[in-house]
Amino acid sequence: MNLTLFSGKDCHLCDVAKALIHELEQESAIELEIIDIKSNHDFYHLYAVRIPVLKRMDNQMELGWPFDLQQLREFIR
Repeated sequence: MNLTLFSGKDCHLCDVAKALIHELEQESAIELEIIDIKSNHDFYHLYAVRIPVLKRMDNQMELGWPFDLQQLREFIR
């Protein structure tokens, strides 16, 4: 499963989200791309007040913070 995490520098919640995703990587085949929203003007305007946001690349669904490990598991099913 290809996932994109929209994140930001010095974002504590983003670090927590990354840790949850990395925990799930041991259970599932996940390919994670991490994008700093400041690297793209459009991403910044879409996600600036919402990060971290996880996006499935197969169906474009998004999971916004807050989420826990169980919600993450359900999201990738």
